[in-house]
Amino acid sequence: MFRNQEIPSVVVAELDDDLLAEAFVLDVREPDEWDRGHIEGATHIPLGELQERVGEVPLDQKVLCVCAVGGRSGMATQFLNQLGREAINLDGGMHAWQTSGRPVSTN
Repeated sequence: MFRNQEIPSVVVAELDDDLLAEAFVLDVREPDEWDRGHIEGATHIPLGELQERVGEVPLDQKVLCVCAVGGRSGMATQFLNQLGREAINLDGGMHAWQTSGRPVSTN
């Protein structure tokens, strides 16, 4: 998959457990997508609400942005990095996450 060089990203195969454990996982999908399954421990802020809710994203923690395939989370990553946060896009999003056999939560 093409990677935008201006947006830091990681593919699921390269996502190590240390990064996942230390990161604030931000899911920017719509509520119906979130309800169908998300990464355990993720925080749900739909992309359309991120600007007004950005205060909920920590300043002192890496942010792993997730959506369905990586487009919306790429926009979130770019936005957060412009605000001085350290954000990384999950390239391939939840589609790649689930395809790789990673666990999905519906709680």
